[in-house]
Amino acid sequence: MTAGPAAARPEAQDPDRALSDEVRLDITGMTCASCANRIERKLNKLDGVRASVNYATEAATVRFDPARADTDRLLATVSAAGYSAALPTPPTEEPAGEQPDPDAPLRRRLLVSTVLALPVVVLSMVPAWQFTGWQWLALALASPVAVWGAWPFHRAAVVNARHRASTMDTLVSLGITAAYLWSLAALLLGDAGAPGMRMSFHLLAAHDGSDEIHLETAAAVTVFLLAGRYAEARAKRRSGAALTALLELGARDAAVLRDGVEVRVPVAQLAVGMRFVVRPGEKVATDGVVVAGTSALDLSLLTGESVPVEVGEGDRVPGATVNVGGRLVVEATRVGADTTLARLGRLVTAAQSGKAPVQRLADRVSAVFVPVVLVIAVGTLLGWLLVTGDATAAFTAAVAVLVIACPCALGLATPTALLVGTGRGAQLGVLIKGPEVLEDTRRVDTVVLDKTGTVTTGRMGVVEVAGDPGTLRLAAAVEAGSEHPIARAVVTAAGAGLPPVTGFTSKPGSGVRGTVEGRDVVVGGRPALPAALAAVVTAAEAAGRTAVPVAWDGAVRGVVVVADTVRPTSAAAIARLRGLGLAPVLVTGDNAGAARAVAVQVGLDPDREVVAGVLPSGKVDVVRELQARGRVVAVVGDGVNDAPALAQADLGLAMGSGTDVAIEAGDLTLVRADLDAAVDAVRLARRTLAVIKANLFWAFAYNVALVPLAALGFLDPLLAGLAMAASSVLVVGNSLRLRRFRPAAA
Repeated sequence: MTAGPAAARPEAQDPDRALSDEVRLDITGMTCASCANRIERKLNKLDGVRASVNYATEAATVRFDPARADTDRLLATVSAAGYSAALPTPPTEEPAGEQPDPDAPLRRRLLVSTVLALPVVVLSMVPAWQFTGWQWLALALASPVAVWGAWPFHRAAVVNARHRASTMDTLVSLGITAAYLWSLAALLLGDAGAPGMRMSFHLLAAHDGSDEIHLETAAAVTVFLLAGRYAEARAKRRSGAALTALLELGARDAAVLRDGVEVRVPVAQLAVGMRFVVRPGEKVATDGVVVAGTSALDLSLLTGESVPVEVGEGDRVPGATVNVGGRLVVEATRVGADTTLARLGRLVTAAQSGKAPVQRLADRVSAVFVPVVLVIAVGTLLGWLLVTGDATAAFTAAVAVLVIACPCALGLATPTALLVGTGRGAQLGVLIKGPEVLEDTRRVDTVVLDKTGTVTTGRMGVVEVAGDPGTLRLAAAVEAGSEHPIARAVVTAAGAGLPPVTGFTSKPGSGVRGTVEGRDVVVGGRPALPAALAAVVTAAEAAGRTAVPVAWDGAVRGVVVVADTVRPTSAAAIARLRGLGLAPVLVTGDNAGAARAVAVQVGLDPDREVVAGVLPSGKVDVVRELQARGRVVAVVGDGVNDAPALAQADLGLAMGSGTDVAIEAGDLTLVRADLDAAVDAVRLARRTLAVIKANLFWAFAYNVALVPLAALGFLDPLLAGLAMAASSVLVVGNSLRLRRFRPAAA
C-alpha cells in the first residue's frame, strides 16, 4: 500500500511540528479578558501561527512557522487589532536606578476622581444637605470625573468600536455616558435644573423619579471601577513578584582568575571554562564545578532548601546560590541563557503564559458575553418602558445591567492563580511546565519512584563498620590516596585528622595497601575472613551492599560496609505521598537485595511495592502495565535511564539535580534534590487548580446571580459599580492566598 502525499510530510500529520519558532510579545492596551481573546483570535487567523494571549501577564506566547510568518507580521496584526505589542527588552546588567511607578498615572486619576466624586455622592444621597442649586455644583464636579476620569474606558470603547468589537470597556463607557447624558438632558431640558429640586437615594431601580439625575452614578461608578483596576494592577504585580525575584537573584559581576590575578568582570562576559573566585558571602556567578576549596552553599533562594549544602572539589554548583563558608574557585560550565537560573525563569514564564483547560470555558463565555449583555440591557430598557412606562426606572435598570455585567473576574480567574502558584513554586524549587499539568496532578493515583538519585542520594556512604574500633580510621588513611567512589565514601565517613600513609600501592583484585603508623594495612581484596566478619559480609551482600575487608598485621580485623545512602527525608516523603492518595512503587535496575533493603528503610512493602532488576525499557513497561490496569501514573526520576518512563507517564516529575534529558521529559521539575519536593509539587499543583476552580465558580455565579437582579430593578447602578469592582479584587485576592503555601515538611 502506497502512502499518500500527506504521509510523506511530517507536518501534515502533526501541524505543530512546522511551528518551529516561538516568541513572546509584550502587549499594552488590554483592559479585560475580552481584549486578550480578541488579540488571540486575530493572531490565530494567520497562516502558520498558534498564539495564546494572557491578560494577567499582558503577554502573548506565539509559535509560528518562519516560512509563513515573522515577528513583524505578528506585531502588525496586534497593532491592527487596536493594541500595541513589542518584543521583550533584554535585561540590563546594571540596575537602572529607581524605576518609575507604572501605576502612578492610574493612581493620580483615581485620587482626583475620588475627591471630585465624593461631594456628588453625598449631596445626591442626603436630601438634608441639598441646598438650592446643589444639582449644578454636582454637574460641575461630576463632569471631569465622567469625562477625564473615565477616559481610559471611553478611549478603549472607541478603539474597539472602530474594529467592530466590544469589550468590558464598551459596557463601562456606555453605562457612564448614559448616566451622564441622561442627567445633562434632565438638567437642561427637564425640570431637574429647577431651584429647590430634591432627590433621595434608592437601593432599587423601580421607583418614581422622572426628574431625577444620575450624576452620582456616573461619578461613583467611575471611581469604583478605577479603584478596582488600580487594586487589580497592584495585585497582578504582586502575583508576578516571585518570578521577578527569581530572575533578579543572579550575581552582576565575578572575580575571574587571569594569570593568578582576580579581575572583576560583568557576568555577561563570562565564558565556559573561565575560573572565578567566590568568597564567603558572595553569590556564585554562574553554573560551574568547584576546582579548589571547600565550603557550604545556601540554596534557599533558588530551591527553598533551608540547610546549607557542603561542596568541595568536583561538585557542581548552580549560579545565584550564596557561599556561606570558605573560599571557592569555580570553573564555569554554563553561562547566559544556559544557566540553571535562566532555564528556571523560562520554565516559570512559559507556565504562567499558558492556559489551563478549565480556562477555555471562560474564554468561550467571555467572547460572546459582552454582545449578549448589550442585548439584555436594550431588552431591559424596552421591557421596563412597555410594562411600567417609567423612563427613569427603565434607564436605571439598563445602566445597572451594563455596569454589573463586566466579565473582568472571568478573565482574571485562571491567570492570577497561575501567576501566584507558579511563582510560589519557583521559590520552593518546584517548576510547573504548563497549566495543563494541574489537571493531571488531580487524577494521579500511583507514583513510580526511581531508586538511585531519587529515593537515595546516588552517592556511596558508609552504613556499617564491624570489627576492631580502629578499622574505619586505618582504612580511610589508606583510601585517601584513591579516587574510587567507595574510597571517597570511607574517607568522608572517617572525617578529618587522618594519619599519613606511606608506600601506597593499588593492585586490581587485591585492593589497596599502605603503611600507617608502622602497620601494613590492606583494604579490599578477597582475604580469608573470621567467622564473625564473614557473617557481616554475607548479610551485606544479600542486601545489595558492598563489604570492604580491612586487614593489618597479617589478619583481617574489620569490615566497612558501603552502600548508596537513603535520603534522610525519603521515608517521611513517601508517607506524605500516601497521604495524598498516591500508591508508591519503587522501580530500580539494582538487584532485589539492594531494592528490598531500601524499601524497608523508607516504609515500602518489599513484596508488593518493589520492582527490581529492570532495564530502562523495563521501567516503561512497568508504567504501561500500571496504566493498562487503570492506574493514572506519575513517575519521579533523575537520570537518562528515567527519561523514557517520565515521557510515558501521565505525569512526570524530574529531579533538577538530574540530567537535562530527564528534566526535558518531565512535566514538573523539582529543583531540590529531595523527594519532599515531589510532595510539594503535587500539593501546590492541586491547590492552584482548586483556587482556579473557586475563582471561576464565583466569577460565573456573580454574573449569573446579579445580571438578572439588575434587569429586574433590584440593583442601583452605584451599587452595581461597587460590586463589579469588588468581584475582580475578590478573585485576585483569592489567588494571592497561594503566596502563603507552605512546604509539607514545614
